[in-house]
Amino acid sequence: MACAKLQEYLEERRVRYVSIKHSPAFTAQELAAAAHIPGKEVAKTVVVKLDGEMAMVVLPAPEMVRMNHLREETGADTVELASEDEFKGRFPDCEVGAMPPFGNLYDMRTLVEESLTEDEEIAFNAGTHTELIRMSYRDFAEMVQPEVLRS
Repeated sequence: MACAKLQEYLEERRVRYVSIKHSPAFTAQELAAAAHIPGKEVAKTVVVKLDGEMAMVVLPAPEMVRMNHLREETGADTVELASEDEFKGRFPDCEVGAMPPFGNLYDMRTLVEESLTEDEEIAFNAGTHTELIRMSYRDFAEMVQPEVLRS
């Protein structure tokens, strides 16, 4: 079942979405395969630290966070990946590594790779390793207000 915080948020706003159950998947590419969705249409959430503050970077499953690019785009002096131990407490209703890209629900800055903005729909972990949410990118952007990282 999707994390309660996310599900409640989507329901309150009457946003259309589809919940898709799938076999356990622990990487974004496995998630795409399990849900039969092209990897470029699955958004993965990576937690980084920008000058010590945690933030979410949302990018297509096959992509990797480009630290130098992120540093340039955000103006941060230091950019590094956050460890699971550092961020797992921020997502008490989610399985570790399966957090949805809704930084606004967890008091985190959210940055999205520009290529995702071109997709009509976005699919992402729903807080578990066995369920994803698929919804319009427009609704996602309206609710999360992410900063767009130029490609």
